[in-house]
Amino acid sequence: MIKKAPNPIDQHVGSRVRIRRVLTGMSQEKLGEALGLTFQQVQKYEKGTNRIGASRLQHIASILGVTISFFFEGLPSESSAVRAQAMDESDTSHVIEFLSTTEGLQLNKAFARIKDPKVRRRVVDLVSTLSNETAA
Repeated sequence: MIKKAPNPIDQHVGSRVRIRRVLTGMSQEKLGEALGLTFQQVQKYEKGTNRIGASRLQHIASILGVTISFFFEGLPSESSAVRAQAMDESDTSHVIEFLSTTEGLQLNKAFARIKDPKVRRRVVDLVSTLSNETAA
């Protein structure tokens, strides 16, 4: 039996749930308890494996303190999603995956707190240099 790939919109909404959950410091278990679900069900929502119904999405938004529109922010249009899938070079799923991790969110939050543009540039240069060293 062939497994059906998750819908890109469900994946996007799920990744936004994860981002917001991690930003608020809530575990999958705590969110699951608030929803009357297991943490495994929350994992499936966050991966886009299971689709989140409208009433459940409203409940999640309420628990996480955001509007429902938050989960759809940055959603690519259907035509741009098709173009992105067709072009390997412009595929940004790895970026979304990274930003959905604890380390990605911590790094992003810390970087956003740096106000000096020169310091921000130096951090980017440092990370670029380090990533090139590990790739070699």
